[in-house]
Amino acid sequence: MDDLLERLRAGLPAEALLTDPDVTASYGNDMASFCAAGNPAVVVLPRTVEQVQHVMRTATELRVPVVPQGARTGLSGAANASDGCIVLSLTKMDRILEISPVDRIAVVEPGVVNAVLSRAVGEHGLYYPPDPSSWEMCTIGGNIGTASGGLCCVKYGVTAEYVLGLKVVLADGRLLNTGRRTAKGVAGYDLTRLFVGSEGSLGIVVEAVLALRPQPPAQLVLAAEFPSAATACDAVCAIMERGHTPSLLEIMDRTTVRAVNKLAHMGLPETTEALLLAAFDTPEPAADLAAVGALCEAAGASEVVPADTAAESELLLQARRMSLTALETVKSATMIDDVCVPRSKLGAMIDGTAAIAEKYDLTIGVCAHAGDGNTHPVVCFDHLDPDESRRARESFDEIMALGLELGGTITGEHGVGVLKKEWLARELGPVSLELQRGIKETFDPLGILNPGKLF
Repeated sequence: MDDLLERLRAGLPAEALLTDPDVTASYGNDMASFCAAGNPAVVVLPRTVEQVQHVMRTATELRVPVVPQGARTGLSGAANASDGCIVLSLTKMDRILEISPVDRIAVVEPGVVNAVLSRAVGEHGLYYPPDPSSWEMCTIGGNIGTASGGLCCVKYGVTAEYVLGLKVVLADGRLLNTGRRTAKGVAGYDLTRLFVGSEGSLGIVVEAVLALRPQPPAQLVLAAEFPSAATACDAVCAIMERGHTPSLLEIMDRTTVRAVNKLAHMGLPETTEALLLAAFDTPEPAADLAAVGALCEAAGASEVVPADTAAESELLLQARRMSLTALETVKSATMIDDVCVPRSKLGAMIDGTAAIAEKYDLTIGVCAHAGDGNTHPVVCFDHLDPDESRRARESFDEIMALGLELGGTITGEHGVGVLKKEWLARELGPVSLELQRGIKETFDPLGILNPGKLF
């Protein structure tokens, strides 16, 4: 321990090192439940690439594990510390280095907060689409590490589609440049995509070149009430089948709607079994909403209410954004699942989750990025009740099994981390698992980068 601190101090300013056990313990975990976390030996908050390189060289020489962290808003335990590790918190590397309206790119450090970047590029008439629910807190580095999504994915896609190039500090301290700044480029293997979603297990992202889009018009939102999740999902299928391209298409079930109302008194319709939100940011959004509203009515919607103004639309979006926060108030703890299924199986996924909730006598609220089939079942439970905690964990596993049975994946945007290691092996199969472990060994032969995650 003394040798580690001495070597780290040789290349770092004093304020970059945190050693007080009470302080370092506060960096132990992200927001996931049921994920083991250890006690870090030290927390390092670098401000430069050179400082990150020094940390990695030191870690390699001493064979000390390194756990990279952003804002720790993740939901899979990917940022959880291991005993005796160096926690490498990148939140101080928070500069926007460049915004280019001509090239439509931004160059940023990993600690830049998603919402800060979005507002900064907006001043140039540009748009950075990925918008996780925690966008006011989460960092770009964390978004890249877990391949985050958000509410706009149905039209604009996920983080991976906006990362053009990276600077990455490897396990031994070398600096790797991947990707490009150009609109096109296919030279060599796509190492950039390899790092997106790797959860810090292959290297430390210290800079990113991000693609931007022109700022779209303000979107208008429609809310449709349905007597069942099945009819709401029928409407989703009809909307996509008819070729509509909403900027947002979200579902909240009755449990979620009631939780949001209780938390924020928003006056959402508690009699509904499923609330569907659809939005368009086209030049004539009202016409698009009218067409979608007709499809909702044909699918069985009991009421369809289009917003008249951007302010009304934003109120509905706020309700959706606070869904997870509201469900956290139902019981003392939550497990937030992240199962993505084909759109055509969305109704079966939501109804199957309701059956699992009944089987285990638990409250499970579901909100979903309906446009891309990414569901977020939230298991609410009393963490002080051993039996209820057991049932929560078992229900969580059944939900993931259901997703795989329906042709889906165990995670659409939250990542694997600690929480879903066992399930990743089931989804990948032995051949893919062997190859992916081989990739990990190539980049990190000593196994010091975020050990215990993914595999």
